[in-house]
Formats: sequence, structure tokens, C-alpha cells
Amino acid sequence: MADSANPFLAPSTLPYQLPPFGEIRNEHYRPAFDAGMAEQLAEITAITADPAEPTVENTLIALERSGQVLQRVATVFFSLSSSDATEFGTALEEELAPLLAAHADAIRLDPALYARIASLQERCDSLDLDPETAYLLERYHTEYTLAGAALSDADKVSLRDLNMRLSTLTTRFEKNLLADTNDLAVVIDDVAELDGLGDGEISAAAGAAAERGLTGKYVITLVLPTSHPYLASLTNRAVRERLLTASRSRGIRGGEHDNRELVLEITRLRARRARLLGFASHAAYVTADETAKSPEAVAGMLDRLAPAAARNARDEQQALQAAVRDSGGDFELAAWDWAFYTEKVRQARYDVDTSAMRPYFELERVLHDGVFYAATRLYGITFTARPDLTAWNPEARVFEVANEDGSPVGLYIADFYTRDSKRGGAWMNALVSQSTLLGTPTIVTNNLNVPKPAAGSPTLLSFDEVTTLFHEFGHALHGLFAQVTYPRFAGTNVYRDFVEFPSQVNEMWMLWPEVLANYARHYRTGESMPQELVDRIRESATFNEGFATSEYLAAALLDQAWHRITADDTVADVAAFEAAALAAVGLDNPVVPTRYASTYFAHTFSGGYDAGYYSYIWSEVLDADTVAWFTENGGLTRANGDRFRDRLLGVGGSGDPLAAYRSFRGRDAHIQPLLDRRGLD
Repeated sequence: MADSANPFLAPSTLPYQLPPFGEIRNEHYRPAFDAGMAEQLAEITAITADPAEPTVENTLIALERSGQVLQRVATVFFSLSSSDATEFGTALEEELAPLLAAHADAIRLDPALYARIASLQERCDSLDLDPETAYLLERYHTEYTLAGAALSDADKVSLRDLNMRLSTLTTRFEKNLLADTNDLAVVIDDVAELDGLGDGEISAAAGAAAERGLTGKYVITLVLPTSHPYLASLTNRAVRERLLTASRSRGIRGGEHDNRELVLEITRLRARRARLLGFASHAAYVTADETAKSPEAVAGMLDRLAPAAARNARDEQQALQAAVRDSGGDFELAAWDWAFYTEKVRQARYDVDTSAMRPYFELERVLHDGVFYAATRLYGITFTARPDLTAWNPEARVFEVANEDGSPVGLYIADFYTRDSKRGGAWMNALVSQSTLLGTPTIVTNNLNVPKPAAGSPTLLSFDEVTTLFHEFGHALHGLFAQVTYPRFAGTNVYRDFVEFPSQVNEMWMLWPEVLANYARHYRTGESMPQELVDRIRESATFNEGFATSEYLAAALLDQAWHRITADDTVADVAAFEAAALAAVGLDNPVVPTRYASTYFAHTFSGGYDAGYYSYIWSEVLDADTVAWFTENGGLTRANGDRFRDRLLGVGGSGDPLAAYRSFRGRDAHIQPLLDRRGLD
């Protein structure tokens, strides 16, 4: 195959440099990875071999320009490994993981390169740098130092070995999880056992069964979190138990997809690496370069919230047990009963039936008249479908985004339906990241896992799925709006414990009166969601927050517990460690399981949130305080949107995020709005 036939070796000529998915073949990936790594190493050698004194141009900017072929192929390959995995891709990912880890280390641990960066850092005050370039230098010096660039040669050898091994293990964890999630999907023989589900949900279950060759049966595919949205509706208690048991069984059944040994080895190696780098634990290593700065600061917040959350959950549990008795049940409330009886109590107290909301949440209307509409009102941007542009899967749709004056913003790709080739959960990726230095535009993607109904049937979303769509679109806006010089700062390349802030802010528009009235219409009649239902939703805002906060905090604290172990600690039993960690913070209620148990905790064992899952609630402090600002300042206005865009979203990672927040808000964030939102004190 000639080099010219490989679409990764040159920038795409499609609009916005959209990767030419129709031309990409399996045989293109490995040669492009090899060429990309070789090219970047040659570029780094040219930097370090330059006899001239280190300058911003010959060192930092040269670094920023390096590795463009590798960036193109890696972005596409890893986006597809999450969205549309294949056996070929999975095998290649395992093959590439140690090679890419070694490649990254070859750059970050290069002593000559580090010496040039350190020289610039020492002379920083005399270089007359603009703020973004000064911050770029600071970030490179900090990140390379934390990566181990100042270690001895012997320690660097050990570090490289640890990084390669960890890259292999985390890749294997994700592969095992996808396989076990698919294998544990619940097969139902009789449609009567699906009583409580809507027509669309039953249609989706039938479609999932047909795709697996199980004609006449029904398949409920699992979602990433422990709890499944169908648990709130299924009237058959045995089916609910089967569904939750399947969810909690992932990675602990023995055999080739068991993740327990991987959890133990990953945490053990991370602890060893942290000590090598001069930190007491992996949590200390990670938080040192986040806004939190230390595990103790994280614990200070989580430990403050956990007792109130656990107390509220116990109060909720008593109310649910009473509901079981009132409905004639003669059993102790179990974890698989919580969501079902929560809906009964919610309906009794507030006359809110969340399942009755689905007809008002038709996917296309939510997307166009809700998500896009709010963005247009706030930021003046518009969305135009581009059916002439194709993505990686026919279900992934491309939209062109433009400013109010018609100037281009970028492309937005929406891939909303679940399939066996897609990992669980929901996320945003950047396919092309904006940079004025490189002249690159912006392409962002959103992935959800909504069950797909049969052809001709509407896709009716749950309340939580609507929330998720608004959330992920907040990440998309962060990626679309950032206007930076250097690719290092593009889009969502910010501190991990800040990245969730813009996405959580965007959730507020879901129930904002003008937005809700525009999209929440019955898919058959077109009638608006009744105002009294909207009012009752708001009245019940803190209902079940004890459960919601507890199951999240349990996962965040479990993540911290795994990553606060030291290199001298010995952990041999995943279940025992998990139980002890949750008991230590009072979140060991068996009726309120953790959002993710260790063996399917993708965020922390394969997804880049290791020792950082706390970031959702850490960011929520900023989010709740920002919602208060919008409420106080007129809400959905262009002036407010422009301020948020210019001072926060548009900054990307090009400056201190907390300084950007102070510029927007006029002060540091207050925690009280978060406590009020979650019903905590």
C-alpha cells in the first residue's frame, strides 16, 4: 500500500477536516500509528539537537506543532474504539497500548528536551511572553516534572516499565467490561414480564434480541452504572432482581472477563509509580496537578457531605419500606426495589410520574427544540444538518454549527443509540481540536446509549436521559467555543476536576421555563407538558437526593480509597476492600449500592478519572453557584451567554480555570447553593 493511499498521512480535505470515514480501512491504522510515532520522535530529535539557545519558537512552538499524523490517527481510532468497536480494533488497541505509552515516555522523559523547557522556565520573567504562552510554558514544565523528567536514568527505566504495564492493563479492563456487559444482557422470554415498560422500550428490547438472533425474545442491555433506568418501571420484582444482579455481576464471575485481578494490579502499580515520582499515593500524585491540590482537600469535601447524604438515604428508605407495606408487599426493601418504589412515593407525595414524562421527551424534539434551542438563545449559534457528511456509523449524524453572523464554529456529531459495539455511558470527544497555531477547526462528538426502538417508532427519552443529553452537550459547547492559540489548550483540555463544570451548568436549561415549553410536547398530540407537572417536578427537586448523593459519593470515595493505598499496602480481596472502604464512611447500605463497583468502574480503571471521580461534585460547587448567577441576572439572555462563553468556555485550557471563574462570577464559588440543591446541611 502506497503512503498516498493512507488517509491519515495528510490533513483531510473534507469540510472542517472531517476524517474521511468512508475511505478509512483497517489496514490504514497500524502504518499510520507507526509513521506518526516515528515522525514525532524525529521532530523531538530536531528540537533537542538544535544548538541554538532554547526559545519559545524553537522549543515550545515546535513541540506544539509535532505529532500531527499521530494525533489524526489516534483521535479517530480511539473515538471508534469507544463508539463502534470491532474485534480488529480491540486487538490492535491492546497491541498499541504499550507502544503508545513508551512513545509518550520517550518524549516526556527526554533529558535534553526537559533541560530546554527548564531553561525557558528559569528565564520566564525576562522573555516578555503573552499570558497564554507563559501559561503554556508553566504547564509543560509542571507536567513534565510530574511525569518524571527529573528522575535518574535508572528510575526512568522503572517508570517506563510501569507505564507500559498500566497501559496494557487498563486497556484489558475496558475490553473485559464491554464483553461482560454484552454477555450479561438480560434475556426475557415473555413480553408479560416487561409489564411497566412503554411501547418504545419494549420495541427496543425486541430489536436488541433480534440483533442477537433471539427471535421472539426480548433483551434488556445493561448500562454503565449499577442502577438501570428500567428498574423504576418494571412491575415484575423477579425481573428487577435479575437486571440489578446482572449489572452488579460484571467482572466478578471468573473466566477471561473477570476484572478483579486487574483492579488489584492496576492500583498496586499506580501506587508504586506514585512513590517513584515522590508521592505518598496515586491520589496525591493526581490531585497535585488539579484544582483540589491534595487528597486531604478532596476528603474534606466528600467527608462533609457523606453523613448527611447517608442520613437522608436512610430516611428515604423508611418511606419506601412503608410504601412496600402499603401496596401489600411482605418483604424487606432490596436494592432492586428502590427505583420502583421511589416512583410510587414520588407520585404519592408530588403527583409526579416520571414514566409519564416520556411521551413529552421525544428525542428529535429534545435535540432540536431543547438542546439546540437553548444554545441559540444563549449564544446565537445555529445548527444545520449535513447529510452529505458521513461519520463512523449511519446512526451518527453531522451538524454544522455557525455563529449568529454566519461565521463557522465547527461540526457537531450526534451518536445517541446503544449497540453492542459501543461502550456504556455517555461522553464527548473531539475529533479535530481548534488551534490558531495549526489552523485547525473544531469537530466534537456526543455519544449516548439510548435503546433504539423499532423502525417507525418514536424514541422517547427518560428524564435522566434528557438530563444526560443536556450534560454532554455542555461538554460539546466547551469544545466548540474554545478559541486558543496552542493545541495543548484546545476545548476541554482543562484540569480534570474542572472539566465537568460547563457540562453540569448546561443541565440547568433542561427545566428552564422558556426551553422546557419549547420542546416538552407530547409526541402524538403536540400538547405542552402540563404546567402543574412542571411545577411538581420543581417541587420534588430534592426528592431522593439522599440516594442520588449517596450512590455517587460511594463511588467517589471508593475511587479515592483505591488510590490512597501506598506502595507498602497489601490488598488481596476486591470485595473485602470495597466493603471496608464504604463502611468507613457510612455508605455501606446494601439497599443503596455504589454507582459503580470496582470491577465495572470504567471511569477510574480505564477512563482517565483515576483518583478523580470526585471531580463531578467538586465541579458542582461551581455549577450550582453559576446557576444562582444566571438566575439572579435574567437567565436565558444573549448577554449572559456571551459572558459565559467569553470568560469561561472560550478560554479552553489557556489559563488558570479558577481565575477564569472569578472573572466570570466576580468572586470564588460558594458551596451553599450545592448544599441547597442536594438537600444537605
